[in-house]
Amino acid sequence: MSDPSAKATEPEAAASTSADTGAGEAAPKSPAPESSVPRSPVPETQVSATQATTDTTSADLPPTEPAETPNILPASYWAQATYDDESDDDSAYADDLASSTASVTSSILQYRTLHGRTFHGEIGNAESWNPNDAQHNESMEILHHASMLMQDDKLYLAPIGQNIQKVLDVGCGPGIWAIDFADEFPSAQVIGVDVSPTQPQWIPPNLRFELDDVTRPWTYKPETFDYIHMRWLVGHIEDWRALYDECFKALKPGGYFEHKDSSAIIISDDGTVAEDSALSQWGKVFNEGGRLSGKSFGVVEDDVQRKCMEAAGFVDIQEYDLKAPLGSWPADEKQRQAGHFLRLGLYQDIEGFLVMMWTSIMGWSIEEIQVYAAHLRRELRSKSMHPYYKMKVVIGRKPHVGEVP
Repeated sequence: MSDPSAKATEPEAAASTSADTGAGEAAPKSPAPESSVPRSPVPETQVSATQATTDTTSADLPPTEPAETPNILPASYWAQATYDDESDDDSAYADDLASSTASVTSSILQYRTLHGRTFHGEIGNAESWNPNDAQHNESMEILHHASMLMQDDKLYLAPIGQNIQKVLDVGCGPGIWAIDFADEFPSAQVIGVDVSPTQPQWIPPNLRFELDDVTRPWTYKPETFDYIHMRWLVGHIEDWRALYDECFKALKPGGYFEHKDSSAIIISDDGTVAEDSALSQWGKVFNEGGRLSGKSFGVVEDDVQRKCMEAAGFVDIQEYDLKAPLGSWPADEKQRQAGHFLRLGLYQDIEGFLVMMWTSIMGWSIEEIQVYAAHLRRELRSKSMHPYYKMKVVIGRKPHVGEVP
């Protein structure tokens, strides 16, 4: 993978040496399960792990709607708020679309356009709030690099071993994770599936991309895959339990499912992210949009991953809780590097993350979004704020036939 720092320049920032809020210092809850093929552990400074044996016959899922988010400031607030005038040095990007490797009909390539940004065409019942243009795909590739740093340069945390044969990447986006995985496992057959055909044309020979809506019943034969990976689908899924059931059915006995997702809530441990800050309001507006659309942004807060793992029948469930800093303020060097790219990935396309959800669902105008984005960029450049959000990785194994949990 190319170095994302060569594509865009991070806004001016410096690491805070006076306030380390402890990001990345969580202690492990319990050791991960043993694997027949040893893997080097994820550093304790970045993740905490929990293993549990689950009762797959008594799992009852409570409603997973996000909790109400009071104190949402109106869109007009940001036009009246004052802030120091600091130059925004984010780069401009063209909206060129990446080439598709699949054979698709012209209607699929007729992307929807909203305020100058493009979104996927009609694919089943899918409604992604992420644009599929070049600018947003570049942001996602930068965030992929940050994700790798947070996992000690590992693509995955599941104990899958080296003899993996068939792999599925659910909601693959621009395809960077699937490409890297196919390169690392040249003997494996890797499939990436998404609603947008925006993946690159030059890919490893053992990788192919498919166009489909994963919220509909899957067409893969049961017990096809050794490993299924899913990442960052928060706010896209109405029925998480149904999606987990499809993953369970498509896995071979003994296969692993790994799901990484993020909270929308941005906080700080030292009070530097105020309630009325643009950073704090980010999660409040997104959670309300998820409540109105029926596609929750509270996946991490509501423990949706573990609950759905248990209900679907997975065993040997492991959890890894991560702090995702926005900026170079952490004292820990690995966290500092991750924060550099997490901030950069968000900073360069704030409007792209907001335009669909905040206009179509929340009723903001594009002008109001642009004013809010200016406030958010100022806060992201601030050396006195120490924001982060939570990520969670949950891994489960499909039991062998006749295995007693």
